[in-house]
Order: sequence, then structure tokens, then C-alpha cells
Amino acid sequence: MAKRSLWYEFTKGIIKENPVLCLVLGTCPTLAVTTSASNAIGMGIAATAVLVCSNAVISALRKVIPDKVRIPAYITIIAGFVTVVQMLVKAFSPAINDALGIYLPLIVVNCIILGRAEMYASKNPVLPSILDGIGMGVGFTAALLCMGIIRELLGSGSVFGVQLLPFKILIFILPPGGFFVFGILIMIANALNGKKGKKAAASPCEGCPMANSCADKHCEEGVKNAD
Repeated sequence: MAKRSLWYEFTKGIIKENPVLCLVLGTCPTLAVTTSASNAIGMGIAATAVLVCSNAVISALRKVIPDKVRIPAYITIIAGFVTVVQMLVKAFSPAINDALGIYLPLIVVNCIILGRAEMYASKNPVLPSILDGIGMGVGFTAALLCMGIIRELLGSGSVFGVQLLPFKILIFILPPGGFFVFGILIMIANALNGKKGKKAAASPCEGCPMANSCADKHCEEGVKNAD
């Protein structure tokens, strides 16, 4: 049972609770850095590293951090890991650092990382929190990579610098193209999760001017009698 639970903590962030396509978090970096697949992978790996490390530390200190200062404490922990990651990226991949620009240090306030710290790591043991971070990071990276490949392929005719198409549709590397691809991927994710978008049945009192003044029971009885 424990193994199954840990496996669920890892896999839920990939499709079922994908932070970008299902929870719609981290939209700003998603739309900004996915003009190419290489940028998408760089941002995904950097965010995943910060997410896993911060989840582990916050989970380990969850009983020590006072509730009143938990958010500043989380941001301090996350900022420390972001600084380390930024220094590593500058040292080993300056091109990615230049391409990501301000969005690399802004991982500090990424909704996904703060959200997992507040909603999961602060309430669960270290191992599940690490697996949650890895799963959410993989889901985030996969979503960025899908967007990056589609936008680079259609907007530049190439993927990872390899020319594949003889034409270019420049709008796909512009903001409108990003929103279009983002919407299509959200639709696909909802379809995979089985979200049909069924509308809830309308109340029999909806639109009635006396809905607020009459008793619900009388309305229900009247509807039944009418049927």
C-alpha cells in the first residue's frame, strides 16, 4: 500500500495534476521561455531541481518553522536553492542563462514551487515530498517541452537547431502563438484526464423572480407535480 501511495505521489504531477496544463500554474514562464525546445528544457530542469530540494528541506523543517512566518521561511529556502541553480547554469550553460534571462531568478516566486511547499511539503514526510517534487517537476518540464517543440517547429521550422520544415509560421514564436498552443495542450490534458466538461443540471428555481423568497421544498414539490 505504501509503495502504491509513493508511486501515486510521483505520477500524479505528470498528467492527472500537471501543474501547467491541469492546475494552470507557472503560466508566465511557460509562455515566455517556450519559444524553443532547448529553453524549455533548461527552465524545466532548473525549476525541478529547486522544487525537489526545497520540498525536501521544507518537509524536514515542517515541525520547526513557526506557522506565522512559514511563507517568508519558504521563500528564503527557495531563494537559496535558486541562487545555487542560477550560479550553476551561469557556469556550465551561459547560453541557457542568457536565453532564460529574468525568468531564471524569478523561479523564487514560481507559483508551482510555493504551492507545493504550502500545500504538500509542509504537511508530509520527506520521501513523499521529494517524490511529489520530482513528479511535479517532470510534469512541468514535459509541458514546457511540448510547447517548445511545437512553437519552435512551426515558428522556425526547426527543433533543437535541426531544420525539419521548409516553411515558418512566425506567429507561433510570438505571444499569440504561445497562447494558442497552450490552449490546445490544456484541451488535450483535459481529454486525457476524462474531463468531459459536463454542465451541472440547472436548478428548477433558476431565473424565478421569487426564488429567494419562497421555500425550496415548495418549489421541488411544484416541479414534481408538474412532471
